[in-house]
Amino acid sequence: MPAKQKVRSSSGLRSALLSDRGVTIELLDGRREEATLAHPLNPEEDSLEVILARNDKTHTYSLSEICSISMPGTPSQFALFSECEVDEVETVTGKRYCVRILEPHKYQTGFFGFDTNSENPHRLLFFTLFGARERRQARFLGKILEEEGLVGHGAVEEALRTQEQLRTRRVGEIIAHHNNLPQETIEHTLQEAMEKGYVPARARVGDILIAAGLVTREQVEKALATQEDGKKKKVGELLIDRGLITQRQLLAALATKFRMRCVDLETIVPSPDALMSLPVDLIHRMQVLPIEVHPHHIVVATSEPTNPMVGDTLRFYTSCGVELVVATADQIAAAVEKYYGKSADAVQALIGEMSDADVVMNEEVDDSQLDEADSQVITLVNRILIDGYLKSVSDIHFEPSMGSKPLQVRYRMDGECHIEHQIPAAYKHAVISRIKIISKLDIAERRRPQSGKILMRYEGRKIEYRVEITPTIGGHEDAVLRVLSNARPLRLEEGGFAPDYLEAFQELITKPYGIVLCVGPTGSGKTTTLHSALAHINTPALKIWTAEDPVEITQPGLRQVQVYQKIGLTFQEALRSFLRSDPDVIMVGEMRDRETAKTAIEASLTGHLVFSTLHTNSAPETAVRLIEMGMDPFTFSDALLGILAQRLARKLCEHCKAAYQPDAVEVERLVNLYGAQWFKKHGLEVEPEKITLMRKVGCEKCGGTGYHGRIAVHELLVGTEKVKAAIKKQAPAERLRKLGLEEGMRTLKMDGIRKVLDGITDVSQVLRVCL
Repeated sequence: MPAKQKVRSSSGLRSALLSDRGVTIELLDGRREEATLAHPLNPEEDSLEVILARNDKTHTYSLSEICSISMPGTPSQFALFSECEVDEVETVTGKRYCVRILEPHKYQTGFFGFDTNSENPHRLLFFTLFGARERRQARFLGKILEEEGLVGHGAVEEALRTQEQLRTRRVGEIIAHHNNLPQETIEHTLQEAMEKGYVPARARVGDILIAAGLVTREQVEKALATQEDGKKKKVGELLIDRGLITQRQLLAALATKFRMRCVDLETIVPSPDALMSLPVDLIHRMQVLPIEVHPHHIVVATSEPTNPMVGDTLRFYTSCGVELVVATADQIAAAVEKYYGKSADAVQALIGEMSDADVVMNEEVDDSQLDEADSQVITLVNRILIDGYLKSVSDIHFEPSMGSKPLQVRYRMDGECHIEHQIPAAYKHAVISRIKIISKLDIAERRRPQSGKILMRYEGRKIEYRVEITPTIGGHEDAVLRVLSNARPLRLEEGGFAPDYLEAFQELITKPYGIVLCVGPTGSGKTTTLHSALAHINTPALKIWTAEDPVEITQPGLRQVQVYQKIGLTFQEALRSFLRSDPDVIMVGEMRDRETAKTAIEASLTGHLVFSTLHTNSAPETAVRLIEMGMDPFTFSDALLGILAQRLARKLCEHCKAAYQPDAVEVERLVNLYGAQWFKKHGLEVEPEKITLMRKVGCEKCGGTGYHGRIAVHELLVGTEKVKAAIKKQAPAERLRKLGLEEGMRTLKMDGIRKVLDGITDVSQVLRVCL
């Protein structure tokens, strides 16, 4: 509409709103009231004050009670709407109007229209958002598709003819077509049956053909279903079947016809209020997504703009106005699963075909006393545990949400968590209780943390899960399961060591006595590295004891002890027992307290090789931490062989990573991250044209992430004479770091940058795990 016309229209419409003439109000319950406006109609307000004709009393209606407001039209108003397109509007009371609608003047509460019926004295109407059930253009869908250049006129005409043929096809014709029967044979059979009087009253054609042995009952039922489907076929579907338009194009055309907005849910984040505005089961059942909440209405995405029941149902549940917008079914399904989790049907799909016979648990529960719902939960939990094991995840996180939001299941793979399943809220307490039962924990205790273990045997393989239950807000409990069965000792050569580090570490672990520490945060591969070291030196000539909590990796030839705090079998107690059991090598899973650390260091000075772990950030910091814990600096420095700090960075996928030449800016960044002084001193290349790096791409093997597997990044501080002297003087961590660099150590970040230059990982992954 031209700008001048918009101004004229706005002025004319304003005069209509200021009119004090009589109006007819149609209420949502079907009642009609004749009245006079007490104040000008303002569509931005949520109420209307009128003087009722039946008693001359002033009454205020909420717009949420009103279906439509009709008022007398004038020639000048008709001129305002004369160039507007004609739409069909159906109200919730079932009345239909053909009106011209002034598009620029749509309000959050409704819209104005001018009735095309010249015999109606109340030709100017205001339809509330609560009262307009459906609004559509008078143009046919085929015409819209033609005008948008998607199909030609001939294609639409052909689709209409096909539609008519499908609606009028007889069952006999369909049977003949599907079963390669001549039409003459069917007609002859029917004629013969009628002539012989075999046809009872109300006999169906299919029954006659079955009795004649021409077809089976199944073939007739299939033909009837085909006939019913054919009657429901719409022009748009026929055009899609012929490959003339896509589903998305049809949806856009339908949105145009029904005056709805098309939205891209991949670029929209629904507001929290919107997500809570509809029942979750309704959202799953109707496949709709609420995206906005306004004072007078909510905005909901649907993929079925032609289905009036969508709006009716939503208005019933919300008791407010509903603006429907259009999105594809795939986008809605993905968004519903993202924000609300899987439906009960999806949970059934997750359960799949697995039977209880596939899994043997370590529980002592009488499953015969469990009802059908319990059996579903049993199979669901088993399925998730096995799924995590088969996908080689390190941890499975069960995270119940507040209210009706789903139970979220996240997997940690290659060091990163991602959402794998979302289970309806109805299952959340049962799932956590099931985990507690099979890990032999107290299901009645929901206020304190609990630790346990699950033993499972699947297809002959033993799987172990370490379970930690932690109470969270809202009376919920989180469960985190560490999958232990995937852990195995690697050869040291497979541990990601740089050649010089590998040689130095192998030299340390073959010493006859002393202590070697492996440090880093939880999940950084410390235990795997120590078991690799044990495997490297494991021979019948050596007696090797280990104390672990839990025992994650087993090796033949090792005598392994599971620490059990409840009965007093601590690391310290196990270590004392080892010293009386003729050991050569001792591995202590973790030095958690001062006494364990002191005993381990003393053991290393009495002719034993001791391995242990500690939760510290770097190798130099570890020495300082132990002294702060009360270790004697002279004793510790004499015992120290070396400290290995470790992190795990994600590897670039070997199947899809791509080589490229970095520019000068990127090389300069690498040099600065490594340290310019040490970059040159360590003989690394600085000319961009001589450096080839790798970047992530993404493929089916890595799930499109560009990363697959992890590589260890190391920092090895060897107990040289200078390092030991500094420890005796209780040098700070920074001094030890500088001294270590001078003695051949590389920091975690340096080792990570080397792996970037080797094309194993990229800078972003190194910086995720290193300061």
